[in-house]
Amino acid sequence: MAHEKNDRKDKDMILPLIQQNRPALSWEFKIKKRLETVPSCLGKFRPPVGQCCHQCTPESLGKKLGQTSLGFQNLLSVNETHTRYRGWLVRRVCCALFVSECKVHASPASNRLERVCQSNRVKEALTAAPEGEDGRGQLSPLLSIINTCISPGFLRFLSWVMLKMFSSVFGSVQVNLNHLPPLHRASEEASPLLYVYVRQSAADCVLIRLVLFCHNLRVPYSVCPLHITSSFIRSVLQKAGVILLPPSAPTEQDAEKDSLYLPVMTSLVRELLHEGQAMSVGVSAESGRGGRWLAHVTQLIKEGSVPDVSLVPVGISYDCVPETNTQIGLSSVFRWLWSLLWTTPEGSVRVHFAQPFSLKEMCESGRCRADKWLPLQDLLLPVILHNSADCVFGRRRMSWLLPSSHYASELNEPPRHPERDLGIAVVLHLIFSAASCTAVMATSLVSSLLLYKHRKGVSASALSRDVAWLTEELLFRNKDVGFGGSLEEVVRYSLSLLRPHIIVAAVPSRRDPLIVPRPSLAATLHLNLQAQIVTHTFILEAVGACAVSAMLCEVVCTGVSSRVRSGGVDGEQVNGDMEFNVMLGQSELTERALQLCHLLPPGFMPPCQSSQSFALDAIDSLVRCGILIMEEIPREVHICDFWKKDGALSWTASDDPYQSDSDCDAQEQELRSYKISQPSQCPEMLFFLCSMLAGHMRALCWATSCLDLLPTPLPEAEFVAQMHSHLCDAANQKKQHYESCSEEAARTAVRSLIDLGVLSEERRRGEGVFLGVGPLFQSPESRKKLQRFISQYLFN
Repeated sequence: MAHEKNDRKDKDMILPLIQQNRPALSWEFKIKKRLETVPSCLGKFRPPVGQCCHQCTPESLGKKLGQTSLGFQNLLSVNETHTRYRGWLVRRVCCALFVSECKVHASPASNRLERVCQSNRVKEALTAAPEGEDGRGQLSPLLSIINTCISPGFLRFLSWVMLKMFSSVFGSVQVNLNHLPPLHRASEEASPLLYVYVRQSAADCVLIRLVLFCHNLRVPYSVCPLHITSSFIRSVLQKAGVILLPPSAPTEQDAEKDSLYLPVMTSLVRELLHEGQAMSVGVSAESGRGGRWLAHVTQLIKEGSVPDVSLVPVGISYDCVPETNTQIGLSSVFRWLWSLLWTTPEGSVRVHFAQPFSLKEMCESGRCRADKWLPLQDLLLPVILHNSADCVFGRRRMSWLLPSSHYASELNEPPRHPERDLGIAVVLHLIFSAASCTAVMATSLVSSLLLYKHRKGVSASALSRDVAWLTEELLFRNKDVGFGGSLEEVVRYSLSLLRPHIIVAAVPSRRDPLIVPRPSLAATLHLNLQAQIVTHTFILEAVGACAVSAMLCEVVCTGVSSRVRSGGVDGEQVNGDMEFNVMLGQSELTERALQLCHLLPPGFMPPCQSSQSFALDAIDSLVRCGILIMEEIPREVHICDFWKKDGALSWTASDDPYQSDSDCDAQEQELRSYKISQPSQCPEMLFFLCSMLAGHMRALCWATSCLDLLPTPLPEAEFVAQMHSHLCDAANQKKQHYESCSEEAARTAVRSLIDLGVLSEERRRGEGVFLGVGPLFQSPESRKKLQRFISQYLFN
């Protein structure tokens, strides 16, 4: 959306291409007929995205992104104008000519193996080898990884193959040209570039490499977390600069069990950066995988082995995320290539490169602080078990985002780990930055509306009005969108891509088709995956809305209405009359929002912002949305300033002329109170925002309720598998809420329960980590308190 009318590059937008290659469906004509009166233009500007943090890296922020509007380019649209030649023969081989003319920065391995073996880390690891074993012989499984190089011939050939393959999979790959000039300027400086993206599919790192190759930028060494068994495929990828896992290690966690793996990889990263090579790393927000590679770089910066590194967050958004097999063999590759002959390209990809920023500036300036991180038990257990009014200010420590070499729990570690906390802060910052510059695609927008607002179905005309409204809200929040064209085209295009996961009831007697999401596990999980980026955009409003919902439930339970739905796991629902005018104090609302912040998964909150500041912004965002109306308490009333951090409560008159500015600010905060803008009926926007976090909170509730059914203690992997099975059983029993039973939801819920102390970790020698119910939550009463605390934020 926000289509630039005079931009020639936008002629490659996804919608016209898809519509030309795809026959129209019968119900699409009915939608088109209903949308004749809707304005065709959905936006007139494109918000700038990708600027680095003004707090952590102000010096890097001074290097602005491109000021001129260069538009977008479809990477797959290669013609003779991209070559130096012209003619009918050139038009048939233009892709091969274009690839042959692209600049390639060769990177031979040369004597890299010797330099890695001479590093102090590797020498110490080899010295610690058991007696009778050849230390250098232990490096044999890692020799091929160390000798990974970039061969110009292989790189050109694979780039040509990828251009052809992606043309069969995607309708277009749109690249924001405004972000490429800063990359060219940064590549000319002494600091090597490190591209960081959030893992979604195996196509992520391939797309980044292909974009950089086609624009004459240095192709990075890419870290591939997949288990590739074919020796031929491994040899080809390693000659193209892909760093693979050892053949014997299915996952990164298994590879790190080798005592030589970590020191060798750290030394390899050091040598690559010394050579001036670029690198690309994918991180996972749910498990933290990939954070170890960033920790290598941060450690090298802190010890002075590498002068500096420029970090580049990359946002990749798909209309349909391609599926990835974790184990890749020669037969699976051939089957995939054969399937491309019978598939029609559909969907598009949008790639955004954020502004490069200095890692050294972030580490040494002290602006990226991690000194107020506390275990989740210290933050929430006093509130959950004892209903304590004291709210602990701080950030939730997420040590599992950067697993230690011994995989110890944070409860068994010393209280302070400055270097590790800094590494975790860098990982969180990059996850948030990559998600912030990711565009919202048409399928993501429609999926969020169907899942969070119109789960029971919506007419085509009403859905179209909501698409226009939600798009304007996204643009208002400086969130870029990955589609353009008229409203009719956007709705038809998104519904055609979502057709396996929705039901379109278009009958002759009904002029307006009805769109309903399929009530199945696969459909709901797909819609939920697509809608995550919308939740990330509205996270402030969603946290504030859940805090308001929690307070309204408490008010109703105190006697305003006695007809309240029982069963806290499914949330509280008021069945009685809601014609009441209740005032919500700012301090209570902020406290509820602050407590909810500690339960959010990583990547939603800015890591450089304090939790209490985020909670205050969450409440203020509801005022901007029109959900809350702010009112003031009369100034002659004496109020209690309990936002003082010294722990003492002080009573002052609100009209005292001798109070300081800080006291005045605190008084102004406490003078505020709020009420619902529509007391006669709960606003629809409030319910829409509450539904965005309902899946995560419901998974926590279900996980807590099924602890009695698990024969603990269990190995961690088996515990997560059984937890996932119980979440699926709960969703199947209720025939709804399938978004709460994904594998990601199970892993996130288990990790939150570990951090809360509900589950205790026990490491057994040779058997790994076992999980069991902690001593504080052995009693059913404690688990009910936890379940009641979580369910207050649920909206049914």
